[in-house]
Amino acid sequence: MARQIGRKSAMTKPSAARRERGLTLIEIMVVVIIIGILVSVIAPNVMGRPDTARREVTRSDLMAIGNALDMYRLDNGAYPSTDQGLDALIDKPSGFPEPRNWGPDPYLKKLPVDQWGNEFVYTSDGGSFELMSLAADGEEGGEDEAADLAYADI
Repeated sequence: MARQIGRKSAMTKPSAARRERGLTLIEIMVVVIIIGILVSVIAPNVMGRPDTARREVTRSDLMAIGNALDMYRLDNGAYPSTDQGLDALIDKPSGFPEPRNWGPDPYLKKLPVDQWGNEFVYTSDGGSFELMSLAADGEEGGEDEAADLAYADI
């Protein structure tokens, strides 16, 4: 073995060893404590309001469907009829109004249901549409958590 004189290997330098060690136990504990504090502050706000979360997700779904309907109208000149329904966003519809330029890809990959498991209610005369969720009770009307959510109100 040849001996190197006057040269120290990179591993014997204290600064190089520190760089290669990674995180210390104290640094990891600080990160875990910060995550714990964030969870303890955020979790009660989210976990204590499941109905509010359901309503917000349903509003988001209404927006996504409404945007897909607008794209359908831009491509085809009219919204799908009430008879064609929201399925026209998934599969090319038949009947009136005939879609002039239904693309090769669907406007939505799948049709969502609201967060209570109900289908969205859609009506259209071709020039405008109404889109709504019947919310928790699954019936028109209602108050508080059972109040309907309409696309027009978003």
